[in-house]
Amino acid sequence: MLDVAIIGGGPAALSAAVNCRQRNKSVCVFGRSLDSSLLFAAEKVDNYLGLPNISGEDMLNQFYTHAVKQGVEFKETRIKQILSMGDRYMINADNQFIEAKAVILAIGLSKSKGIPGEIDFLGKGVSYCATCDGMLYRNKKVIVVGENEEGEAEANFLADVCESVTYIPLYQPVLNLKENVQVKEGRPKAVLGENGKVSSLEMDGEILECDGIFFAKNSTPPESILFGLQTDGKNIIVDRSMATNLPGVFAAGDCTGTPYQIAKAVGEGLVAALSAANFVDEKARENK
Repeated sequence: MLDVAIIGGGPAALSAAVNCRQRNKSVCVFGRSLDSSLLFAAEKVDNYLGLPNISGEDMLNQFYTHAVKQGVEFKETRIKQILSMGDRYMINADNQFIEAKAVILAIGLSKSKGIPGEIDFLGKGVSYCATCDGMLYRNKKVIVVGENEEGEAEANFLADVCESVTYIPLYQPVLNLKENVQVKEGRPKAVLGENGKVSSLEMDGEILECDGIFFAKNSTPPESILFGLQTDGKNIIVDRSMATNLPGVFAAGDCTGTPYQIAKAVGEGLVAALSAANFVDEKARENK
């Protein structure tokens, strides 16, 4: 089991990882490749103390090299869901499950726009992980909305479990769907429900009845990754210690709000790491 799992890959995540290792905590950074960071594309960064006139790519590589030298582990993967297990958290990294005593969210600014009703019915018929929740819809009718080809894998998995699966691709081309998956073109407008549960999906000019809706997104809203996480719009709510409303969960960087600056992200990563390390130590003392 990890002491601290860090979700992200930018300056906040790398700063948190280095400082967790400084406190002798086992840590893994779960995220995409460095070139997926917005900083990577910056031609020149000239406002970070001590590193003037440096490219974003060079800066990230220096941060990454520092982390590697400190013994930080990296897994290039997409996080589908984080589940509270009481005294620990279970990280679903592309259907590989890793336990951690504490979690630091450094996921950047969410670009997910969502549709009306989507978050309202999260856990009540809306899901972002077919392998996590698919068995709840055995012999039921579901819809999968895919922003990328990963949605096809979700739909194919559900096709072996559900009575019917309708796939709505928001990209082209669609290549690898099973024969019993129906493809429906159009743009989702709203998630509709009755008696507190999902009942249908509103499309352009029609209503598709269903028992559940799965969204496969390029960028997932933070509250959908970790159920019960408090947010203000797209920002994760934190206190001065970078603690969220969930015990043992901290956040840092752009996901906590403005200003969107590297120095702020690095500083928050440090604070989140110290807070997470203290949390792990306190739990260890309680269990003695």
